Amino acid sequence: MSTTTPTISQTNRAGIAKDVVLLLLGVLCAGMGLKGFLLPNDFLDGGAMGISLLLEMVTGAELAILVILVNIPFIWIGYRQVSPGFAIRTIIAISMLAVCLVVVPYPIVTSDKLLISVFGGFFLGAGIGLAIRGGGVLDGTEVLAIYVSRRSALSVGDVIMVINILVFGSAAWLTNIETALYAMLTYLSASKTVDFLIHGIEEYTGVIIISDHHELIRQMITETLGRGVTVFKGEKGYGKRGFRENDINIIYAVVTRLELHRLRERISEIDAKAFIVNHSIDDAKGGMVKSRPLH
Repeated sequence: MSTTTPTISQTNRAGIAKDVVLLLLGVLCAGMGLKGFLLPNDFLDGGAMGISLLLEMVTGAELAILVILVNIPFIWIGYRQVSPGFAIRTIIAISMLAVCLVVVPYPIVTSDKLLISVFGGFFLGAGIGLAIRGGGVLDGTEVLAIYVSRRSALSVGDVIMVINILVFGSAAWLTNIETALYAMLTYLSASKTVDFLIHGIEEYTGVIIISDHHELIRQMITETLGRGVTVFKGEKGYGKRGFRENDINIIYAVVTRLELHRLRERISEIDAKAFIVNHSIDDAKGGMVKSRPLH
């Protein structure tokens, strides 16, 4: 019996199809957040979408056109700094969003201001997160933030914060304080949704373990938890007695956030004095990232 493996072209086509589906879902979710919640009630968001909404409020121009115009500089930056493919996906996503805002008849869900802020931000954030999963963006300020962070001492988060302070400050000046405050709430809801979709509930955590009982801990992680480990050779530093002790094995493992507490408990059962350092990981691929089934 013969088996066939997918060719590179088949894999590429499958990947492109997946990206298109994610971009389409992202556009539909963002459209729901805008037309079903924010637009009918004159609400704002942060980032490029917030700028577009603010311009729509002030000028009365068509939002679909403003979304494209505001994002053109960010698309150009993405083309130069990321990749042409990224820029093409972004153009497709933003164009589809503009068409969606004109064509798709979304229902107006509610007029309650709190619900509008929370769920409008949720759907908008879901759209942005799905678009990022599909290799593009619906809000170009992230691209600008990456560009500026590479050329200054500011982090990506700092740049986004500065942009949104300007957006919310302009909203407070051009409209009123209440609109700006609700815009901040919408942005917080959207950003948390984006984080959840990008990182997921299974956000990965890297764990470094230093213990004299490293072999027992290694066996526990691989055989009980079903996770892979990497063992580094290391040396202990100068301790209280003033001299260097024997070489040690340093264990490094990647687990999900939900597994971290269980791992720390199991390590404490083996060595209560073990030195443990954990740090968040944005993404992980390859190796034994997913736990293998145990028999």
